[in-house]
Amino acid sequence: MTTHAPDPAPELDLDEAPTFTSASVEEQRLHRKRQLAAAFRIFARYGYDEGVAGHLTARDPELADHFWVNPYSVHFSKIKVSDLLLVDAEGRIVHGARRTNKAAFWIHSSIHDARPDVVAVAHAHTLHGRAWAALDRPLDPIVQESCAFWGDHVLFDEYRGLVLEQDEGQRIAARLADKRAAILRHHGLLTVGRTVEEAAWWFITMNRACEMQLLAEAAGAPRIMTDEEAAVAHRQFGSANMARNNFRLLSSLVFEEEPDVLG
Repeated sequence: MTTHAPDPAPELDLDEAPTFTSASVEEQRLHRKRQLAAAFRIFARYGYDEGVAGHLTARDPELADHFWVNPYSVHFSKIKVSDLLLVDAEGRIVHGARRTNKAAFWIHSSIHDARPDVVAVAHAHTLHGRAWAALDRPLDPIVQESCAFWGDHVLFDEYRGLVLEQDEGQRIAARLADKRAAILRHHGLLTVGRTVEEAAWWFITMNRACEMQLLAEAAGAPRIMTDEEAAVAHRQFGSANMARNNFRLLSSLVFEEEPDVLG
């Protein structure tokens, strides 16, 4: 049997957001799916996996009420482009042969429905994200990277167990409003972006911000940045271009070192 290597990842200018013509829906879809699959591999490298928990989604560029999501019970480190499932607005799988996570559908469908500007949503049960979520507080601007979320994240201060009903997903979406991230009390972190790259990078950055604040507070009382300082850092470290560029440095390593991700 003859085998063929997967097509290489598309070359993209790191200084610009990817652009696609109106006739290139398939190109845009493939780009989103490749970056989404790479994001799972990156999350696995960072130890963001927790059994069957965690999910990232990307809105389909043609079917705006559909999104691509990871299949249930497949480890992040094993996910390939061909594994991704396309789910419609009713939770039906319209492309793919596996099942999906019910909680993933209610959280992500609610956010995608409420936020037409959002292309991707990231949520995982990380160690430091959950530790910070137990403190029932938003993050403080104590380091420049944390300021990506200064005035741009919310605390969802409810907990009712697994998100298995539409109304709880809608409450999360309503609390998120127009922000880029949420801390889900006793649960973990959630980030959104206008690209897969942004949503995934904001998640990585937010989890690190939680870790840094936990470490700083364990050592003493960290200095809170002034509003003027935080505003400068927010403009610089909250840049969507910076998020995309930083994520692509990681995804390019995945494409090089784990080419099966493109299969």
